[in-house]
Amino acid sequence: MFKTIKNAWNVPDLRKKILFTLFIIVIFRFGATIPVPFLDVNALKGLMGTVGESGNALGYLDMLSGGAFANATMFAMGVTPYINSSIIMQLLTVAIPPLERMAKEGEEGRKRIATITRYVTVILGLVQGTAYYFYLRNSTYQGAPIALYTSGWEQVFAAFVIILAFTAGTAMMMWMGEQVNQKGISNGISILLFSGIVARLPHTIRQLGQYISAAIEDPTNYGKFYFLVPLFVVIFLLVIWVIVFMNDSERRIPVQYAKRVVGRKMYGGQSSHIPIKVAMSGVMPIIFASSILSIPSTIQLFMGGNAATGFWKSFFDAFSSTGWLYSVLYFLLIIMFAYFYVTIQYNPIEMANNLRQNNGTIPGIRPGKSTSDFIAKILSKITLIGALFLALIALLPIIFGAVTGMHNLTLGGTSVIILVGVALETMKQMESQLMMRHYKGFLD
Repeated sequence: MFKTIKNAWNVPDLRKKILFTLFIIVIFRFGATIPVPFLDVNALKGLMGTVGESGNALGYLDMLSGGAFANATMFAMGVTPYINSSIIMQLLTVAIPPLERMAKEGEEGRKRIATITRYVTVILGLVQGTAYYFYLRNSTYQGAPIALYTSGWEQVFAAFVIILAFTAGTAMMMWMGEQVNQKGISNGISILLFSGIVARLPHTIRQLGQYISAAIEDPTNYGKFYFLVPLFVVIFLLVIWVIVFMNDSERRIPVQYAKRVVGRKMYGGQSSHIPIKVAMSGVMPIIFASSILSIPSTIQLFMGGNAATGFWKSFFDAFSSTGWLYSVLYFLLIIMFAYFYVTIQYNPIEMANNLRQNNGTIPGIRPGKSTSDFIAKILSKITLIGALFLALIALLPIIFGAVTGMHNLTLGGTSVIILVGVALETMKQMESQLMMRHYKGFLD
């Protein structure tokens, strides 16, 4: 990995791309530290500290935003509105024929869908920012209100400025992600997610240190942390190894091309294969599932103090990151979105037709429908294995927290998969860029 980065840095064009990506990350981290006006920062820190310790789903939003959500900064909404917008547009593209036709119109159609996605992102950012404002306005910490103005025209003006700042931050993050796509390295939204999660690593290390300190101060009650903290580190490293292994695993479908004579030359006759990766959907099913499960927490923001009593308290507790319903839905949604993502990316009928047009066959399988059915069966099995792998990795921290009581660790399975997945994808893009720039053609 370090050799790839070094080689890329020596290429002027790639060095510019790397520097531009780093510049965008710096802007993102700078914006994540600028709080919006008209809020009591000290009271807000105390409130979000209690929220993080409770294992609420709001902690997940804070993790994706790199701590910006808990501090109510310009980029508090993170990339969640854009991810939700992308999910909505992908679902609508499958369900609505005009959008499906637009997606098949090539580059022009994709540009129009991207424009619609941007508008939907801003709308979702506005809704989520409004919900967050109502949550802050209705919340207090030790008797101190979070919002400085709660009545009169001052409240209206403060609400307008705060919500507008959150929405503008959403739009700016979306723009920065697109700029990275055009002028930088890797996927822009993934890079912003990656940098936000990396920014939370010191917080996780500090939490582990607090567990060790508790064990030193009170060995009778907290002596178990002498064993649990090293166990967490070992599991963390083991999970990274498993993710890297699964990311490189693939199922190869053998293909035999028939010989054909064109003029005086004979073509074909060689053997090849169709590679199908086990983790072909990457981290997208986890991101999609997490975004869907963040909807109850958004509703909780709107309700404010009304969500802390009666039926609604039980409802939102079930959807907290430590609730059983959250875990079950998380597992099912990851599997569902894994199949959905593969369905969008792979078409067995089209793959079978391409093989037949190129005089290719799968040994032992007849061309046509039999080939498409065989490919569909392979895709289904591989997708199930990959989906179960993602679900188990994502649920591992929840299970670990339920068994050990270490719920408030901000670095979970989702974070690790995103970190490793984005890092590997970025390295692959660097390697492909290096290969293109060092390829020697026949003119050389």
